[in-house]
Amino acid sequence: MTNIGIRARRMGGVTILDADGQVRFGLRFGGSTVPLPKAVQSLLEVGQNRILLNLEGVAQIGASGMGELISAYIAVNESGGQIKLVHLSQKVRELMTSAKLATVFEIFEDESKAADSFKSEILVSARQSAFPT
Repeated sequence: MTNIGIRARRMGGVTILDADGQVRFGLRFGGSTVPLPKAVQSLLEVGQNRILLNLEGVAQIGASGMGELISAYIAVNESGGQIKLVHLSQKVRELMTSAKLATVFEIFEDESKAADSFKSEILVSARQSAFPT
């Protein structure tokens, strides 16, 4: 899961990163490929901290790919944002479960429900700050 292209697109206030159908993962800026953590950091630098990672084209993830996911998760959380996953293959889902990462990442089957989940959490957070306990 290293050094391939990802397309970034926006859906409302959520940035969706789509794998380009290869086994490995990265984000292409211009003609070069950067690792997922660096791509996520670039998004965070411009204030895009609600990220949905579409793993539909990822057949498997190795140890370095798992490290990239964890690194991205930490960076996004430290920025006050969230990173969620969508469209995991059965093999990737099993790996995430056995590595106990399925309890760390929110995982979705449906992209629009995943994107909407960011909006729901913003509303809950706004209500909690408006009515402190």
